[in-house]
Amino acid sequence: MFGRRKKLKREYDERLIRLLKETHEEWMQAKEIERQASRFDEEGIARTQRLMAEARHFYLYKEARRRNISLKQ
Repeated sequence: MFGRRKKLKREYDERLIRLLKETHEEWMQAKEIERQASRFDEEGIARTQRLMAEARHFYLYKEARRRNISLKQ
């Protein structure tokens, strides 16, 4: 039973690491879009997207820290 539990934890940890990498990429893309936005309306939308991507990434980062997961696995 403990082997199954470890396997399940490892699978969830790997998924969390994948999500962290994806959300970091989304966040960086949103930052670049915000930087390149020229009109005021576009800037507001881009800023909102960047903040949402940043919030998602840091939420997952905190979860990874709570689980003692390193991205260098």
